[in-house]
Amino acid sequence: MSGKASGRKARNARHAARLAAVQALYQMDMAGTGHNDVIHEFTEFRFRCAEYVSDADSRPDATFFSEIVSGAVRRQRDIDPEVDQQLAQGWRLVRVDSTLRAILRSAMFELLDRPDVPVRVVINEYIEIARDFFGEDEPKVVNGILHNLAQRFRADEMKTISNGS
Repeated sequence: MSGKASGRKARNARHAARLAAVQALYQMDMAGTGHNDVIHEFTEFRFRCAEYVSDADSRPDATFFSEIVSGAVRRQRDIDPEVDQQLAQGWRLVRVDSTLRAILRSAMFELLDRPDVPVRVVINEYIEIARDFFGEDEPKVVNGILHNLAQRFRADEMKTISNGS
């Protein structure tokens, strides 16, 4: 496999892992399922079903998926207040749609704990995931919130982006 094809496959696997992590966090929120149980369900059962195995290039990276879900849960007490500050006055994250909440928590975990993932990638990936679930408004909200949070938590990287380097 060429370097480009290998890189594309890894990106697709990570995108699929992010999408699955959002679905898992949503499921946890709606059903009250624990994160270990939902990780097990996804990695042992769902990732083997037709939805995930029809295209070998887009199979989720199970390790990355587990890291996002576990990390978002572990860091939720840090994440939620930061996201709350970005919402319109009078709004709190608990009032936001469950899917949007899962998107923001996953993305914020990556911004906080995954400096190996470029900020542009985090923002673009989660905007794309928001587009998978919503119309125009929610992806714009995700973009604005993540941009503001990245300015705060990845300021040096954002300066480099702003300078065009």
